[in-house]
Amino acid sequence: MSNVVLLDFSATWCGPCQMQKPILKEIEDEMGDKVEVKLIDVDQHPDLAGKYGIHAVPTLIIEKDGAEVRRFTGVTSKDVLNSELSQLL
Repeated sequence: MSNVVLLDFSATWCGPCQMQKPILKEIEDEMGDKVEVKLIDVDQHPDLAGKYGIHAVPTLIIEKDGAEVRRFTGVTSKDVLNSELSQLL
């Protein structure tokens, strides 16, 4: 089974980030163990934000087997994320 991870780079003070969270929760609930969702607060983990070159939040990165395959900046719809993730599973 492939390893698909959805990284959510966000911040508590970011309004759009708070709008993204329920969408990610739905994806996590629906996809179960097929996709690992990791929430990363850029203020608490500036090292990771730097490593991934995060310049705006929210930024979502989809990785498969440790390699970045897709990146979204701004609030991203559930339909778009489901479509991208389904292609990788």
